[in-house]
Amino acid sequence: MKKAMKQSTLILILNAVTGAALLFMVFSLFAYSNINSRINKANTDRFELTYNANRFMNGSSYLTNEVRAYAATADQEHYDNYWNEINELKNRDIGVANLKKIGITGEEQKLIEAMSELSNTLVPLEEEAMDNVMEGDREAAVKYVYGEEYSTSIAKINELKSTFLETLDERAVEEVDGLIGTSKIILTCLILSLILIAVMQVLTSYFTRKRIIRPIVKIQNEMGEIANGNLSDEFALEADTSELGRLTEAIHTTKRELKKYISDIDAKLAQMAEGNMDLEIGDDYRGEFLPIQRAMRTILEALNLALSEINEAADQVAAGSEQVATSAQVLASGSTEQASTVQTLSDSIEELGESLKSMASNAIAARDCSESAGRQLEVSNGKMEDLSGSIDKIAEASGQINGIIKMIEDIAFQTNILALNAAVEAARAGTAGKGFAVVADEVRNLAAKSSEAARNTTVLIENMLEQVKQGTVLTNDTTQALLKVVEGAQQSIQLVEEIASVSNGQVEALDHVLNGIREISDVVESNAATAEESAASAEQLSSQAANLKQSASRFRLRG
Repeated sequence: MKKAMKQSTLILILNAVTGAALLFMVFSLFAYSNINSRINKANTDRFELTYNANRFMNGSSYLTNEVRAYAATADQEHYDNYWNEINELKNRDIGVANLKKIGITGEEQKLIEAMSELSNTLVPLEEEAMDNVMEGDREAAVKYVYGEEYSTSIAKINELKSTFLETLDERAVEEVDGLIGTSKIILTCLILSLILIAVMQVLTSYFTRKRIIRPIVKIQNEMGEIANGNLSDEFALEADTSELGRLTEAIHTTKRELKKYISDIDAKLAQMAEGNMDLEIGDDYRGEFLPIQRAMRTILEALNLALSEINEAADQVAAGSEQVATSAQVLASGSTEQASTVQTLSDSIEELGESLKSMASNAIAARDCSESAGRQLEVSNGKMEDLSGSIDKIAEASGQINGIIKMIEDIAFQTNILALNAAVEAARAGTAGKGFAVVADEVRNLAAKSSEAARNTTVLIENMLEQVKQGTVLTNDTTQALLKVVEGAQQSIQLVEEIASVSNGQVEALDHVLNGIREISDVVESNAATAEESAASAEQLSSQAANLKQSASRFRLRG
């Protein structure tokens, strides 16, 4: 097998170089950022140094200007400004402190100290001048601050200021220039690392495409061909010791093994197709192909068994088909007789159904008549109840009349007493009362007749009440009898309805029976036709059994 570098080793080398370049680039970026920060700080320090140096110098100049102005004008404001700067603002002191805090060289420190000493020598002169102004001697004061000694010291201080500022500026510029040079070097390294990374990416892409992607695409295409069943084409990739080379060797081996199995299976199936079932499946199947080997052996055994059974079944079918044909003829004859019998039974049941329908119609008519009679009885019962109520009212009225008659008897009795009293009074009156006695006698007679008539009426009313009571009893008896008749009529209606319902149920049952008999008739006719078809099919089955036996005889079976 051809030797070749592994793809993983190649990728590892390329990635290692790229990683180193990335680390170098990151370091360069960090260094570049750091140097830029230092440059910015140097510029800031330069500004702060210059600003604080000017603050120190401007403080000295401010004091000089204020003391000279005070000496020349004697204006108190200049005096106050001078001492405010000394005691409150302290710009000189603050400027020196900030310069030392930022950082200055020994030479610069000496220049500051020299300026401070010269400035301190001016303080006695300035104080003498201000004292002279307060004493009113401004001319002497002017000589102090404008004299040769004061002016010489100011000139030396200004010279030291210039030297100090130049020294600061030169040092700051030199420091910034050095940092900028370093920044350029780092930027150059950063650009070189980017170029190296770009080159490594190009190389990685090239080798990845050449040594990995293209072989993988070819392997993919080859596996697609294998999946489509194409094992005959040559695989263009050459096997080697790399990972993809070993994969290529595995594909070659897979194709050879698959072709071997397929060839063996094809040969066995071709012999089976020619009818040779007396075969043996080899033992050179491995791994996942063992189930195919077992399946082919099982198929051969099953086919041998099935074909043997087919031969036996063909003989049995040939013998059984004759029996089926005979039985089918007998079944056809019996089915014909059954059809005739069923038809006769169907006609009888239809006649019975018509009779039941007529009985049901009569039952319905009887139910209607019974319902009409029941309704008439209910009306009669209502009339009897009305009659009973009228009789009760007559009895009540008779009772009231009886009371009136008793009242009439009482009136007649009182009238009779009055007539007797009148007769007594007439007898006492003698001749003068004879006419009144006659009237009293007539009244007494009339009262007697009224009493007699009242008694007669009472007797009649009592007789009538007795008749009314008897009528009431008869009416109640008649009402009870009518109620029983109505109840009997309702029971008769219910019985008639039940008879009609049962008759209708019997008619429906007979219809179902008739439908069932018709279905039986259809089935019997169908059985007859089926029996005839079965006879024909049995003859065809016998012929097919012979053909099957002839077809099975061409297979060579085991044993």
